[in-house]
Amino acid sequence: MELTDDDYTPELEKLVTENSKLKYQLAHLNKAFIHFLNGTSSDHSPDVLQLVTSLFTNVIKALYPDQEDFVVSVTPSTHEKYGDYQCNSAMNLSQALKKTQPKVSPREVAEKIVKNLPSSPYVDKVELAGPGFINLFLSKQFISKLISLIVKNGVKPPHIPKKKKVVIDMSSPNIAKEMHVGHLRSTIIGESIARLYQFVGHNVLKLNHLGDWGTQFGMLIANLSEKFPNYLTVSPPIGDLQAFYKESKARFDNDEEFKKRAYAAVVQLQSYEPNTTKAWNLICDESRKEFMKIYKHFDIEDLVDRGESFYQPLMPAVVEELEKLNMLELDEGRKICWPPGAQVPLTIVKSDGGMTYDTSDMAALKHRLVEEKAEEILYVVDSGQAIHLNGVFDAGAKAGWFDPAKIRVEHIGFGVVLGEDKKKFKTRSGDTVRLMDLLEEGLKRAGQKLIDKGRDKVLTNEELSLAKEAVAYGCIKYADLSHCRTNDYVFSFDKMLDDKGNTAVYLQYAYMRIRSISRLTTLTPEDLANHGPPSLEHPKEWKLAKHVCRFAEIINRCLVDLYLHNLCDYLYELATTFTEFYDACYVVEKDRNTGEVIKINVDRLVLCEAVARVIKMGFHILGINTVEKM
Repeated sequence: MELTDDDYTPELEKLVTENSKLKYQLAHLNKAFIHFLNGTSSDHSPDVLQLVTSLFTNVIKALYPDQEDFVVSVTPSTHEKYGDYQCNSAMNLSQALKKTQPKVSPREVAEKIVKNLPSSPYVDKVELAGPGFINLFLSKQFISKLISLIVKNGVKPPHIPKKKKVVIDMSSPNIAKEMHVGHLRSTIIGESIARLYQFVGHNVLKLNHLGDWGTQFGMLIANLSEKFPNYLTVSPPIGDLQAFYKESKARFDNDEEFKKRAYAAVVQLQSYEPNTTKAWNLICDESRKEFMKIYKHFDIEDLVDRGESFYQPLMPAVVEELEKLNMLELDEGRKICWPPGAQVPLTIVKSDGGMTYDTSDMAALKHRLVEEKAEEILYVVDSGQAIHLNGVFDAGAKAGWFDPAKIRVEHIGFGVVLGEDKKKFKTRSGDTVRLMDLLEEGLKRAGQKLIDKGRDKVLTNEELSLAKEAVAYGCIKYADLSHCRTNDYVFSFDKMLDDKGNTAVYLQYAYMRIRSISRLTTLTPEDLANHGPPSLEHPKEWKLAKHVCRFAEIINRCLVDLYLHNLCDYLYELATTFTEFYDACYVVEKDRNTGEVIKINVDRLVLCEAVARVIKMGFHILGINTVEKM
């Protein structure tokens, strides 16, 4: 039936316009995707879940334009017989429609959605199941092409709408104190999040918020100047800063005259007296040398030191601004700030006129927002600081420094590291575990594990050294990142170094098995890149290939919640799926008597190469090095 001019009500015209927009968006999406399949767009990798969700969203919005706030739900299927992705929105949509029209069953809604789904290059078929589940099966041609493009172009990130300036506050040890196990998680998690953001194209500034200011520096400076009176011209031998700190603290606690000189040194430091500042710089520089040894072992680069001292000159202006905004109130001589909804106030100025960590953190937040022009700020700090940090964020928002709806300022909290006794990780004597001792113990155990497996007999000294470092540091990082960061976790070298289960060692072996397969052939990476899409005929090939192609989906998920264990779980499942494939499908066939290669399945070798590249990129984001031999 044709519509007349009288039929075109404003409401109908609006629906027609909306429908046209959705059709255009879908056409644009498919056009961009076809460009990708043709190899004319290679900067990004498609998020398959996002593609499928967009497909259903466009259809549902076109069919039910009055349900503009309805959120479409698509999830990966839990079993192969239910397809690859499942849309369960028909049930909720059926309930929502009851408010505006006669009752319609979820099954009827699902049937209507399926009937109106357009053909798509990434969909093989769609099936209805049960009361209204929609099961979508991916196209084999689509997955095969994706595998080919990974081998040809490398592992590419998913597309992000906008590249941002991101500041990540991480690690943050204290000057004159050694890094200990308490700094382990902030350092590891912060670095991995930074690599995640860099992978997708964001501009990342990693800030090391050093504890380099405060009254404790008075005792250090006083002790330095008295023990080494010629420190202005001759560099003092204070390499063991931990011992120097303990010595200074003992004098401070037991010698009243020394304590007075220490307080005087604090005043001189706060007024930037040149000789005192020189002593302070010497202590800071010596600490940084020790920190850099840890960061080098962890392959952490471009970490910018910006301690509490940096923000001291900025604090008076922050106090003045908060006063003008009527955000401060007097409380027993203090000037305090109540963030919206807070149960604990921020102390901005002490009763003696001095400023606090709260003031410093407020100044740091404003500098990062206003001067650095950060569009996201992530504080990778233990969960115990949640109340304090959220108070700082809420006060900054109230001051008008940022709009939380537009700029992400978030505390990335994490639990503590436990010993095998399920208590806070300590040495046998009850001291805090030094981070360098932990790394050295890891190297020792990893080396012994490799020797026990006889790897020292087949690897060169250089290869053995690289393998030992990759295993030691990799297992420490992976053990941390593979646990949900908000939970505590038990530190156990025995579990970390196990080559079975969800460990870095198991994944390393999966990667190296692929590399050893490749070495059996004379085919180069260029040969594999030019081979074209693999056929994926065997069920295990098909299952493995589909899992490889979920990498972009997992990356997008991690960008939303910043839980790196999801990436670890994905990589572990990829490795176990590869093992299933390897057990069922020959890649390189050898003569049983001579060991000579008699047949190469290049399609499967291409698939293996894609798996290896995804594992390597996943490891890179986690901060773990791969080795070709182990």
